[in-house]
Amino acid sequence: MTGTREFYLARAEECAAEAASAPLANVRDRALRSEAAWRTMAARQDRIAEQRVVAEAARQERLAGEA
Repeated sequence: MTGTREFYLARAEECAAEAASAPLANVRDRALRSEAAWRTMAARQDRIAEQRVVAEAARQERLAGEA
């Protein structure tokens, strides 16, 4: 999952750089919207990873209680 998150963040950085160098307002705005979307996807990936850790801990606890 880290690879996916890193991909999302790399794309966000590319969009930020594009926005910084864009001479036209509409191109800059598009790049900023894209950056925000990529960062949102990276944050979602983080939340999913955290939820998986919690779910796995709960599963392990449940299995230990059954044994």
